[in-house]
Amino acid sequence: MLTYEDLTTFFLNAAAKLELVTHPEHWMNARSLEREFACTCHTGSCEGSENRSSCTISFTWSTMDTALSQEGPVGICDFFHEPDEHCPHLHTSDIPPLVLDLAYSTPLHSTSVVSPSLADLTQMLKLRASENSSRANETRPGVTLAMQDNRLLPEALTLQQRVELPIWHPDGLRGLHDDGRHREEHIIMRRHDDDDDPDDPGEIMADNPRPEEWLPQVLLEVCQDITQVLEALDTISSQER
Repeated sequence: MLTYEDLTTFFLNAAAKLELVTHPEHWMNARSLEREFACTCHTGSCEGSENRSSCTISFTWSTMDTALSQEGPVGICDFFHEPDEHCPHLHTSDIPPLVLDLAYSTPLHSTSVVSPSLADLTQMLKLRASENSSRANETRPGVTLAMQDNRLLPEALTLQQRVELPIWHPDGLRGLHDDGRHREEHIIMRRHDDDDDPDDPGEIMADNPRPEEWLPQVLLEVCQDITQVLEALDTISSQER
Protein backbone atom coordinates (compact mmCIF):
# COMPACT_ATOMS: atom_id res chain seq x y z
CA MET A 1 0.00 0.00 0.00
CA LEU A 2 1.02 3.59 -0.60
CA THR A 3 2.31 5.63 2.35
CA TYR A 4 2.77 9.36 2.88
CA GLU A 5 6.53 8.87 2.64
CA ASP A 6 6.13 6.99 -0.65
CA LEU A 7 4.07 9.78 -2.15
CA THR A 8 6.45 12.58 -1.19
CA THR A 9 9.46 10.52 -2.31
CA PHE A 10 7.84 9.82 -5.69
CA PHE A 11 7.28 13.54 -6.19
CA LEU A 12 10.76 14.64 -5.11
CA ASN A 13 12.38 11.98 -7.30
CA ALA A 14 10.31 13.10 -10.28
CA ALA A 15 11.27 16.73 -9.68
CA ALA A 16 14.95 15.79 -9.44
CA LYS A 17 14.79 13.99 -12.81
CA LEU A 18 13.63 17.24 -14.42
CA GLU A 19 16.16 19.35 -12.49
CA LEU A 20 13.46 21.22 -10.59
CA VAL A 21 14.87 22.77 -7.43
CA THR A 22 12.64 21.81 -4.49
CA HIS A 23 12.21 23.16 -0.96
CA PRO A 24 9.94 20.62 0.81
CA GLU A 25 8.25 21.15 4.17
CA HIS A 26 6.29 18.69 6.30
CA TRP A 27 3.78 19.26 9.10
CA MET A 28 1.54 17.17 11.30
CA ASN A 29 -1.61 18.40 13.01
CA ALA A 30 -1.27 17.16 16.59
CA ARG A 31 -5.05 17.13 17.11
CA SER A 32 -6.38 15.63 13.88
CA LEU A 33 -3.16 13.70 13.04
CA GLU A 34 -3.43 14.91 9.45
CA ARG A 35 -0.14 15.32 7.66
CA GLU A 36 0.57 18.21 5.33
CA PHE A 37 3.17 18.60 2.62
CA ALA A 38 4.21 21.74 0.78
CA CYS A 39 7.08 22.16 -1.63
CA THR A 40 8.20 25.29 -3.44
CA CYS A 41 9.71 24.51 -6.84
CA HIS A 42 11.65 26.67 -9.27
CA THR A 43 14.12 26.27 -12.11
CA GLY A 44 17.72 27.43 -12.11
CA SER A 45 19.76 28.26 -9.03
CA CYS A 46 18.38 29.47 -5.73
CA GLU A 47 20.27 32.73 -6.08
CA GLY A 48 17.90 35.31 -7.50
CA SER A 49 15.00 32.86 -7.53
CA GLU A 50 12.75 35.49 -5.92
CA ASN A 51 12.87 37.33 -9.24
CA ARG A 52 11.69 34.30 -11.22
CA SER A 53 8.51 32.27 -11.36
CA SER A 54 7.90 29.61 -8.72
CA CYS A 55 5.31 26.98 -7.90
CA THR A 56 4.24 25.69 -4.49
CA ILE A 57 2.62 22.27 -4.56
CA SER A 58 0.77 21.07 -1.47
CA PHE A 59 -1.58 18.36 -0.28
CA THR A 60 -3.11 17.00 2.94
CA TRP A 61 -2.74 13.34 3.93
CA SER A 62 -5.75 12.44 6.07
CA THR A 63 -6.04 9.88 8.85
CA MET A 64 -8.11 7.74 6.46
CA ASP A 65 -5.14 7.70 4.08
CA THR A 66 -2.89 6.62 6.93
CA ALA A 67 -5.27 3.85 8.00
CA LEU A 68 -5.57 2.51 4.47
CA SER A 69 -1.82 2.62 3.95
CA GLN A 70 -1.20 0.64 7.14
CA GLU A 71 -4.15 -1.75 7.42
CA GLY A 72 -5.85 -1.85 4.04
CA PRO A 73 -9.65 -1.91 3.57
CA VAL A 74 -10.15 -5.24 5.36
CA GLY A 75 -8.21 -4.06 8.42
CA ILE A 76 -10.41 -0.98 8.73
CA CYS A 77 -13.56 -3.04 8.33
CA ASP A 78 -12.40 -5.57 10.96
CA PHE A 79 -11.89 -2.75 13.45
CA PHE A 80 -15.58 -1.80 13.36
CA HIS A 81 -17.44 -5.03 12.60
CA GLU A 82 -17.42 -8.32 10.70
CA PRO A 83 -16.66 -7.80 7.00
CA ASP A 84 -19.67 -7.57 4.70
CA GLU A 85 -19.61 -7.24 0.90
CA HIS A 86 -21.82 -4.12 1.04
CA CYS A 87 -19.68 -2.39 3.67
CA PRO A 88 -18.29 0.93 2.40
CA HIS A 89 -15.04 0.28 4.29
CA LEU A 90 -14.18 -2.39 1.73
CA HIS A 91 -14.91 -0.25 -1.31
CA THR A 92 -12.19 2.37 -1.60
CA SER A 93 -13.63 3.57 -4.91
CA ASP A 94 -15.88 5.82 -2.79
CA ILE A 95 -12.95 7.70 -1.23
CA PRO A 96 -12.43 11.17 -2.78
CA PRO A 97 -9.21 11.63 -4.77
CA LEU A 98 -6.13 13.19 -3.22
CA VAL A 99 -5.97 16.83 -4.34
CA LEU A 100 -2.68 18.48 -5.25
CA ASP A 101 -2.92 22.27 -5.04
CA LEU A 102 -0.49 24.11 -7.32
CA ALA A 103 0.09 27.80 -6.61
CA TYR A 104 2.22 29.64 -9.16
CA SER A 105 3.61 33.13 -8.78
CA THR A 106 5.65 35.33 -11.09
CA PRO A 107 6.81 38.82 -10.06
CA LEU A 108 5.84 41.88 -12.05
CA HIS A 109 8.97 43.94 -12.52
CA SER A 110 7.13 47.00 -13.78
CA THR A 111 4.98 49.00 -11.36
CA SER A 112 3.43 50.97 -14.19
CA VAL A 113 1.27 48.13 -15.53
CA VAL A 114 -2.24 49.47 -16.09
CA SER A 115 -5.52 47.62 -15.79
CA PRO A 116 -6.04 46.79 -19.50
CA SER A 117 -2.52 45.34 -19.66
CA LEU A 118 -3.16 43.27 -16.53
CA ALA A 119 -6.34 41.83 -18.04
CA ASP A 120 -4.42 40.82 -21.16
CA LEU A 121 -1.60 39.33 -19.09
CA THR A 122 -3.90 37.25 -16.89
CA GLN A 123 -5.83 35.99 -19.92
CA MET A 124 -2.57 35.07 -21.66
CA LEU A 125 -1.38 33.43 -18.44
CA LYS A 126 -4.47 31.23 -18.22
CA LEU A 127 -4.26 30.19 -21.87
CA ARG A 128 -0.54 29.39 -21.78
CA ALA A 129 -0.84 27.50 -18.48
CA SER A 130 -3.80 25.46 -19.75
CA GLU A 131 -1.90 24.57 -22.92
CA ASN A 132 1.04 23.29 -20.88
CA SER A 133 -0.93 21.40 -18.22
CA SER A 134 -1.95 17.86 -19.04
CA ARG A 135 -3.04 16.87 -15.52
CA ALA A 136 -4.65 20.00 -14.04
CA ASN A 137 -8.45 20.05 -14.12
CA GLU A 138 -8.85 23.66 -12.96
CA THR A 139 -6.88 26.83 -13.72
CA ARG A 140 -7.53 30.22 -12.08
CA PRO A 141 -5.29 33.26 -12.76
CA GLY A 142 -5.01 36.25 -10.43
CA VAL A 143 -3.02 39.32 -9.46
CA THR A 144 -1.33 40.14 -6.14
CA LEU A 145 -1.49 43.81 -5.14
CA ALA A 146 0.80 45.73 -2.80
CA MET A 147 0.41 49.14 -1.17
CA GLN A 148 3.09 51.63 -2.27
CA ASP A 149 2.94 55.38 -1.73
CA ASN A 150 -0.71 55.09 -0.71
CA ARG A 151 -1.53 53.31 -3.96
CA LEU A 152 -2.37 49.70 -4.73
CA LEU A 153 0.03 48.48 -7.37
CA PRO A 154 0.30 45.04 -9.03
CA GLU A 155 3.12 43.01 -7.51
CA ALA A 156 2.81 39.53 -9.03
CA LEU A 157 0.76 37.37 -11.35
CA THR A 158 -0.61 34.25 -9.70
CA LEU A 159 -2.11 31.01 -10.93
CA GLN A 160 -4.02 28.35 -9.01
CA GLN A 161 -4.38 24.80 -10.34
CA ARG A 162 -5.75 21.52 -8.97
CA VAL A 163 -4.67 18.00 -9.81
CA GLU A 164 -6.80 15.10 -8.58
CA LEU A 165 -5.21 11.70 -7.94
CA PRO A 166 -7.60 8.80 -7.18
CA ILE A 167 -4.93 6.96 -5.20
CA TRP A 168 -7.38 4.57 -3.50
CA HIS A 169 -9.55 3.78 -6.52
CA PRO A 170 -9.03 0.21 -7.78
CA ASP A 171 -9.15 1.46 -11.39
CA GLY A 172 -6.44 4.05 -10.83
CA LEU A 173 -6.72 7.17 -12.99
CA ARG A 174 -9.79 5.78 -14.73
CA GLY A 175 -11.53 6.16 -11.38
CA LEU A 176 -11.58 9.96 -11.76
CA HIS A 177 -14.76 9.62 -13.81
CA ASP A 178 -16.28 6.77 -11.81
CA ASP A 179 -19.97 7.35 -11.10
CA GLY A 180 -20.49 4.33 -8.89
CA ARG A 181 -20.31 1.73 -11.65
CA HIS A 182 -17.31 0.01 -10.02
CA ARG A 183 -19.25 -0.90 -6.89
CA GLU A 184 -22.32 -1.93 -8.86
CA GLU A 185 -20.24 -4.19 -11.12
CA HIS A 186 -18.47 -5.62 -8.04
CA ILE A 187 -21.80 -6.49 -6.37
CA ILE A 188 -23.23 -7.95 -9.57
CA MET A 189 -20.17 -10.17 -9.99
CA ARG A 190 -20.42 -11.35 -6.37
CA ARG A 191 -24.10 -12.19 -6.81
CA HIS A 192 -23.35 -14.06 -10.00
CA ASP A 193 -20.62 -16.05 -8.27
CA ASP A 194 -23.02 -16.99 -5.47
CA ASP A 195 -25.84 -18.21 -7.75
CA ASP A 196 -24.96 -21.86 -7.17
CA ASP A 197 -25.42 -21.59 -3.42
CA PRO A 198 -27.41 -18.54 -2.29
CA ASP A 199 -26.86 -19.42 1.38
CA ASP A 200 -23.07 -19.42 1.03
CA PRO A 201 -21.69 -15.92 1.75
CA GLY A 202 -18.51 -16.85 -0.12
CA GLU A 203 -15.30 -14.88 0.10
CA ILE A 204 -15.66 -11.20 0.94
CA MET A 205 -13.77 -9.26 -1.72
CA ALA A 206 -12.23 -5.90 -0.87
CA ASP A 207 -11.00 -3.31 -3.33
CA ASN A 208 -7.29 -3.59 -3.96
CA PRO A 209 -5.86 -0.28 -5.20
CA ARG A 210 -2.23 -0.26 -6.35
CA PRO A 211 -1.31 3.43 -6.73
CA GLU A 212 2.39 2.68 -6.35
CA GLU A 213 2.29 1.11 -9.81
CA TRP A 214 1.12 4.21 -11.72
CA LEU A 215 1.76 7.15 -9.40
CA PRO A 216 5.50 7.68 -10.15
CA GLN A 217 4.78 8.21 -13.86
CA VAL A 218 1.84 10.52 -13.17
CA LEU A 219 3.89 12.64 -10.76
CA LEU A 220 6.63 12.84 -13.38
CA GLU A 221 4.01 14.23 -15.78
CA VAL A 222 2.88 16.70 -13.10
CA CYS A 223 6.48 17.89 -12.71
CA GLN A 224 6.79 18.22 -16.48
CA ASP A 225 3.69 20.40 -16.44
CA ILE A 226 5.16 22.51 -13.64
CA THR A 227 8.38 23.02 -15.61
CA GLN A 228 6.50 24.04 -18.75
CA VAL A 229 4.16 26.41 -16.90
CA LEU A 230 7.11 28.05 -15.11
CA GLU A 231 8.79 28.63 -18.47
CA ALA A 232 5.56 30.11 -19.86
CA LEU A 233 5.20 32.39 -16.82
CA ASP A 234 8.76 33.67 -17.18
CA THR A 235 8.12 34.37 -20.85
CA ILE A 236 4.93 36.30 -20.09
CA SER A 237 6.61 38.18 -17.26
CA SER A 238 9.48 39.25 -19.53
CA GLN A 239 7.01 40.69 -22.05
CA GLU A 240 5.76 43.32 -19.59
CA ARG A 241 9.18 44.67 -18.72
